[in-house]
Amino acid sequence: MTGRPGIDVPDHRGRTGLDRAGRELRGNPDVVVREVELTSQGWHVLRRTTFDHRRRDGSWTSQQRETYDRGNGAAVLPYDTDRGCVLLTRQFRYPAYVNGHPDGLLIEAAAGLLDDDDPATAIRRESAEELGVELGPLTHVLDAYMSPGSVTERLHCYAAAYRPADRTGPGGGLAEDGEDIEVLELPFAEALAMTLDGRIADGKTVLLLQWAALHGPFAPTR
Repeated sequence: MTGRPGIDVPDHRGRTGLDRAGRELRGNPDVVVREVELTSQGWHVLRRTTFDHRRRDGSWTSQQRETYDRGNGAAVLPYDTDRGCVLLTRQFRYPAYVNGHPDGLLIEAAAGLLDDDDPATAIRRESAEELGVELGPLTHVLDAYMSPGSVTERLHCYAAAYRPADRTGPGGGLAEDGEDIEVLELPFAEALAMTLDGRIADGKTVLLLQWAALHGPFAPTR
């Protein structure tokens, strides 16, 4: 019998048991997972899960949901309060382009998947690769599920102070991964205004800039 890649024999990334995710969940007595089907396993994984759900009125229903598992990620907003600026990126994002963004070039906080690293290590790696900046102490802002209706990813959000001397590399991302990232150093007031007029339309970036204005390094003194 031929094995099934990603299930009982390793797939192209050496993974097995990809159909097991969710079967062990016991935290919610009103949800019983019945079946997990592996529907796609490219670099990331798409699953179709059948589960029973007890509604608030006590009745049970059977439902199916597709979940896209790309792993968890981390994002960071580097800021310089002395000069009143932040470091962001601009890069082409095809999913935004095909869904109405005029040119697909999104301005974003630096971010990336954790892979096998913890969140703090991962975001230091991404900051060096994308921004060319070596970060000092990190402030953990929050963790958020950015698209909980279909994507499993939990994003760990940070902020960190930087100075011009901390920009030790060119940034730009990794060419071998197809990255072509422009580094933007913007006045904080301008970046915040861009979240209101649509020039910044990326969720994690809007969240981090608003945090910086309300509770973070650019919040009004009280």
